[in-house]
Amino acid sequence: MIIKEAIRTLELDRILRRISDYGHSGASRDAIRGISPLADIGKIERRFGMVEELRSLAAQGTPLPLSTFEDISPLLGKIRPQGAILAPLELVSFLPFLRVLSAVAAQMGYRSDIPLLQDLAGSVTGFPDILEPLERSLDSEGNILDNASRLLFDLRSRKRALTARIRKRLEEIVREREITVFLQDDFITQRSGRWVIPVRMDSKGQVPGVVHDVSNSGETAFMEPLEIIGLANELENLSAEEKVEEIRILREICGWIREDGEEIESQLAILVHLDLLNSIALFADSLDAHVPVVGDSQVLTLVNARHPILMLLQRDLGKGETVPLDLSLGGEDSVMVITGPNAGGKTIALKTAGLLLLMALSGIPVPADETSVFPLVDRLLADIGDEQSIESSLSTFSAHVANIATVLGAAGSRSVVLLDELGTGTEPLQGAALACSVLQELKEKGALVIATTHLTDIVGFVHRREGMVNASMEFDRETFTPLYRLKKGEPGQSHALEIARKYGIPNAVIERAHHMLGRMETEFHQLLDDLKSQRLACEGTLSDLERRGRILAEQEKVLALRRSGWEVERKESIEKAYRDAREIVAGVKREANALLEEARRERSRASLKKIAGVEEKIEEKLRELGGEPPLSLDQVHEGDTVFVRSIGFDSVVRSVDARSGRIRLSFAGKELEVALADIAPRKGATPKPSRKTRKKEETREETPLQLHLIGLRVDEAVKKLEPFLNHASLDGIGEVRIVHGKGTGALMRGIREYLDSHPLVESFRDGEPFEGGSGVTVVRIRQ
Repeated sequence: MIIKEAIRTLELDRILRRISDYGHSGASRDAIRGISPLADIGKIERRFGMVEELRSLAAQGTPLPLSTFEDISPLLGKIRPQGAILAPLELVSFLPFLRVLSAVAAQMGYRSDIPLLQDLAGSVTGFPDILEPLERSLDSEGNILDNASRLLFDLRSRKRALTARIRKRLEEIVREREITVFLQDDFITQRSGRWVIPVRMDSKGQVPGVVHDVSNSGETAFMEPLEIIGLANELENLSAEEKVEEIRILREICGWIREDGEEIESQLAILVHLDLLNSIALFADSLDAHVPVVGDSQVLTLVNARHPILMLLQRDLGKGETVPLDLSLGGEDSVMVITGPNAGGKTIALKTAGLLLLMALSGIPVPADETSVFPLVDRLLADIGDEQSIESSLSTFSAHVANIATVLGAAGSRSVVLLDELGTGTEPLQGAALACSVLQELKEKGALVIATTHLTDIVGFVHRREGMVNASMEFDRETFTPLYRLKKGEPGQSHALEIARKYGIPNAVIERAHHMLGRMETEFHQLLDDLKSQRLACEGTLSDLERRGRILAEQEKVLALRRSGWEVERKESIEKAYRDAREIVAGVKREANALLEEARRERSRASLKKIAGVEEKIEEKLRELGGEPPLSLDQVHEGDTVFVRSIGFDSVVRSVDARSGRIRLSFAGKELEVALADIAPRKGATPKPSRKTRKKEETREETPLQLHLIGLRVDEAVKKLEPFLNHASLDGIGEVRIVHGKGTGALMRGIREYLDSHPLVESFRDGEPFEGGSGVTVVRIRQ
């Protein structure tokens, strides 16, 4: 359990207040300010996951569609009793909530990349059956609209018409000559809901009607003329009916809300939780925060960590960047003692570690690298700051001791302890002895401890103990300014005299203080200076080695690039070949289109042969680009074995027709004729012998008995028809059907001209009525 005092001391409450500024309702802001560290890794990771999904949505330009909505929980409680009715203005409070809910439901409905949010809010509906009548019935100020019901629309229309009649008659009355002389003025107004005219008090008996009011001066009587009383009474009756209908509408809407009350309350809780998560996501984006690792092991690692409150303050004031903090604790070393000058950043480092741990355990991304690691702890115990209390008669030292006593009593193996200015506030030797004993006790309990101090005796104790490590905040000894960087394994110095000199203490006082320092103290600080000098020298050597390593890495990259040069050249060659292919295809397409146009005009077999020639030319060019040498007529002789692309097997050449450029082949005991472009050098592809006469080769599918060519151009149809006839002949099929449709007849004529000269076609005819009539050509294959 993380005690509230640690949360207050480390200022998590300030972070939560900043996050709550992003909330869209009072309920959301209250929920955000009530966030506390979680004790279950699964819950922490789930919150992190949902926050990251929301950040991803925002990065994609589709953030969660949230806007201001009210906490309607009190209204749901008010409407719960049977027959209870809310005022129109109270019902208006439901509109923003239902609109936001509907927008969220719409977004959740089509997203599949946000599984955690879908699990949380995938059941949200937005209650369209309540939202639609509410929007139709009420405006933003709580007025009931005419469209709330058909009856209400009719009543109000009649009221407006009757009011217009009354006003018109009153305007006529005030203009009548026999009435005008008795009027105080010529305007029309209302008194007590009745339409009246202003009559002089001394003439009220001259105008037939009823007095409803008298002016403050007593000189004017506001009278309702007798002849409009009937109309006014009718108007009152319509107003009463209108009121009854309005109450009925409100009761009906309230009844719908009451029926879904529990589900509305449930979806309100979901919306508040979404708003909480979205506020965390927006806050994380403002700090460029990341999701760290939270684990069961007692390891605390901060990488490029920054104090969020300090970041916000510096951003608000327009100052520079916060210096990042790197810190690692756990494993071999469970206790770290940080030393260094005043105002050097020791306490900030302490608070940064504590606050970021609280944020991580609360499922809030932290301003540190995602490689940062935080332990799942039961307790975070802190003694930071001056807790001096006059009321409790506590001095600074007494307050610290009281806090440390509480820490010692609560600390365990799953605790993190933060102690600021350990051992101060009393006599240095006794304070250091007490501090060392406290550190030893906490280490034996298995807690992770980060402490700050100025006492050199504590530094020596830590240096001699296993499991403890010194650290320091770096300090520029030339300018006497803090650098705010933590250095592990190296104790720091207070530099009190140097800082005092910088801030104006006379030199004589400083020199006297130097003489008063003990010899051993001086030697100790000299030792620290020597260690720092050696460390700087080692860092210089390490930097030089890293520089050389980078040079070697660059050289390796150059060599790798040279080795991969041939791959780049190969890709460029392929790209050039594709470009050439596109140019060839584009040119041939233009030529083919011209031939097609000629074919449409002439409908001749010569044009079809030209198209076939163009197709062969395309195939030849593509084979050249593909690296496969084309065969010429001179290379093909009777008896040769060649590969036939359209059937996928080798076949034997029976004859060569040099004039038409076509080759007659023998395959599987049958003959077929193909274009020269359809053959290639022998590849050794022969069909596997079938064990049963009815079993087809496994290398290709069974040839269908019907070919559909409807919608194709003649050249496209011929291209599909050639291999179809070849396969039909090879499979021993005696008759096939070509479906070309009727249309203009151009496709049918082109196909039949092609079939008329085909060597595999014995005859062809129109289809019978049951076969498709003239839209089908039935072809008889030579056997």
